Amino acid sequence: LWVIGYSGGKDSTATLQLVWNAIAALPPEQRTKTIYVITTDTLVENPIVSAWVRNSLKQIKLAAEAQGLPFEPHLLQPEVKETYWVSLIGKGYPAPRGKFRWCTERLKIKPSNRFIRNVIRSSGEAIVVLGTRKAESQQRARRMKKMEAKRVRARLTPNMNLPNSLVYSPIEDWQNDEVWLYLMQWQNPWEYSNKDLFAMYRGASADNECPLVVDTSTPSCGSSRFGCWVCTLVSQDKSLTAMIDNDEEKEWLEPLLDLRKELEPGENRERRDFRRSNGNVQLYERNLDGQISVEPIPGPYTKEAREYWLRRLLTVETDVRQNCPENMGDITLISKEELSEIRRIWLEEKHEFDDSLPRIYEEVTGEPFKDIRPGAENRLLGGDEWQVLEEICDNDAMHLELMAKLLDTERQYVTRSRRIGIYEALERCFDTSSRSKEDAIANAHLKRDLKTAADEGDVDTVKQLAWANLKFPVQNS
Repeated sequence: LWVIGYSGGKDSTATLQLVWNAIAALPPEQRTKTIYVITTDTLVENPIVSAWVRNSLKQIKLAAEAQGLPFEPHLLQPEVKETYWVSLIGKGYPAPRGKFRWCTERLKIKPSNRFIRNVIRSSGEAIVVLGTRKAESQQRARRMKKMEAKRVRARLTPNMNLPNSLVYSPIEDWQNDEVWLYLMQWQNPWEYSNKDLFAMYRGASADNECPLVVDTSTPSCGSSRFGCWVCTLVSQDKSLTAMIDNDEEKEWLEPLLDLRKELEPGENRERRDFRRSNGNVQLYERNLDGQISVEPIPGPYTKEAREYWLRRLLTVETDVRQNCPENMGDITLISKEELSEIRRIWLEEKHEFDDSLPRIYEEVTGEPFKDIRPGAENRLLGGDEWQVLEEICDNDAMHLELMAKLLDTERQYVTRSRRIGIYEALERCFDTSSRSKEDAIANAHLKRDLKTAADEGDVDTVKQLAWANLKFPVQNS
């Protein structure tokens, strides 16, 4: 069976159009195999492009049925527990960056691979048709050239990530101009306007122009790249910026751009914990303007930061809904399922039983939060108990965190018939939250210095640090 990757962009549109026309030319009795058209919605796509793709998939379904063609569109999404906002706001992952690019695998690769595996499981093999081109970038060209040597048949390359699947790229040697030439000269077979697609690309270009190409010196239209509006892997979202600059009617998108700028990794060190996700303090040498300092590696976003991002996102969603065109009125930046999962993580994994999500949601939207999880409101600990703890701990953040973890860990085990593991769980609470930030960092420095001295064979320093360690025992932190 064939699986066509379709993003709604020019390359995937040209690819699908080629396959569509080829299948339409076959006699009806030979159109026996289903051809899946899959689109992966990361749930943080550019809203304009997302609406375009969703409408296109609906049109593909209608046109395929009307023309008696075996195309079957599917809109894929990441699992709720792996979406962008659940990872960032729920788990506290910092916005993706080059060295911690956690988004691509979760949001794009896994959903499509999951679907293709199911196809392979049912039919034995699959041919994945992609609109990738060598002209997209030098890196893409090198990779495609390297894979050509592994081809098993003409133009069919083994998919290294998915056994029993082959990759076919029919427009791999096309240039940008050839893609547009084909789309402009050949009518879209599922009756979705290629001229509107061209206009969308033109609106996302900085100069708002797609010139007629007369020689190699003429810039081509279509270099714009649509993607996630929250993407911090690029320095600037040029397509979204151009859309806003080129069309006054798209100024309602500006709050998205503002939030995306605020998510920049370099701007949010103070919003991140001094410990890693496992509670340990890890040190690294930071070079800041030529000055070397040994500092803790920033960990996930703190409780206050996660609550801040939730409030900002809901505020942006409210603003966008109020100002967007009528046909975009149902725009959703974060779903109820994601909000429910974030709430679960905060309550069950972060032990934050003050349960701030419903309060923040109602403060921003003016509507009560209705959790879709059965039994979500059945809780032994809540805001009143949290407030009592805050008073007892007298603004000591680490003391409050430790007490909350201990109480909530006990609460999680209280209904179990067998409480195996409770002592280990309570011990982990002490390991990660039993000392102040200053003491935890000092302890990490002590362990680092001890290891360095041991590696260098500095016996005197080892003895000195070991004596300090005996006097002030090192705990896991």
